Amino acid sequence: MDGLTLPLGLVFLLACLPGVSSGSSGSFTSMFTLGDSYIDTGNFVIMAAPVAPVWNDKPPYGMTYFGRPTGRTSDGRLIVDFMVLTLVLFPRPVSAEELGLPFLPASLSNSSHIAQGVNFAVNGATAIDVGFFERNKLVQFKLLNNSLDVQLGWFEKLRPSLCNTTKGAGSEGCFGRSLFVVGEFGVNDYNFMWTANKSKHEVRSYVPKVVKTIASAVERLIGDGAAHIVVPGNPPTGCLPAILTLRRSPAAADYDRVGCLRGVNDVARHHNALLRAAVGGLRLKHPHARIVFADFYRPVYSILENPSHFGFVGGVLKACCGAGAGAYNWNGSAICGMPGVVACRDPAAYVSWDGVHFTEAVSRYVAKGWLHGPYADPPILSAVPH
Repeated sequence: MDGLTLPLGLVFLLACLPGVSSGSSGSFTSMFTLGDSYIDTGNFVIMAAPVAPVWNDKPPYGMTYFGRPTGRTSDGRLIVDFMVLTLVLFPRPVSAEELGLPFLPASLSNSSHIAQGVNFAVNGATAIDVGFFERNKLVQFKLLNNSLDVQLGWFEKLRPSLCNTTKGAGSEGCFGRSLFVVGEFGVNDYNFMWTANKSKHEVRSYVPKVVKTIASAVERLIGDGAAHIVVPGNPPTGCLPAILTLRRSPAAADYDRVGCLRGVNDVARHHNALLRAAVGGLRLKHPHARIVFADFYRPVYSILENPSHFGFVGGVLKACCGAGAGAYNWNGSAICGMPGVVACRDPAAYVSWDGVHFTEAVSRYVAKGWLHGPYADPPILSAVPH
């Protein structure tokens, strides 16, 4: 198909997207993401399938947007999927086929389409090296080697190829007009501890180590030439149906007015406070870099506080896809993707997709808040290079 022939509706869409307009020089030209299942677009399926059971490569995953599983742990698109077409300028005429694939390819897919970015995130990834959790018997199974340090290694190995293909090279460097997303990281680090029945005090004691690891990774990327970096905090994990089931308490005082576990959310908020402070320190140390702190906690909790206002009328703390019914509809022996486990009819009415991950509707709202505000400091679109 001729690169200049685009459907009229698609041309109109591009014209309306911030930073994507004819002749516009203000935009990111590529995007690179590191993280866990909240932004993984397929690496886990590729990495785990030969050695461990995989569930998110089966229906009903992907039912809302793609109509099939894509390796995303959601009914549809993720936060980074909503971000990428808004942020990444297509600097040449492109075909409708290309525009039908605006999403970042998973790094392990060895895609040749890397000029506009790559996704290095992997489901289950931790900030701290996986050996730490195995040595300390915080997990009863072998973890995939997919930590933040490993993902940075993948990026640095691919870096020479990226610098040969990434647009925007020149005086500002090959990543001068690239956006990097580092995380969210930390959720799996803490969840491994929560599910190992560690106390709030014990889990909280690891927060400085997790935050320091994330901050060091950001600094390493700056050393690699990154100039625009988004660092998301943790969502309210005390509201996840899986955690609510596994950490169920008989004490009413352990729950907040929404029904979330206070102790688990206290750790998430502590992580976010330390991470925000660390970002502030990095800004002072590297004034040439634009570092955005993206709030993952407030947008999700805002929905939980007033779900009907946002259109979430199906379930607040209940998984859309799960088994076990009850207050949370989650059962660790019958999770989404396993035989016989079904999804709700309307995922957009639910906050949680499978008990751990969010629905596409939540991801859309979070992405909008990060791009335009008020859930990012500064809003990502205010940091678009010119």
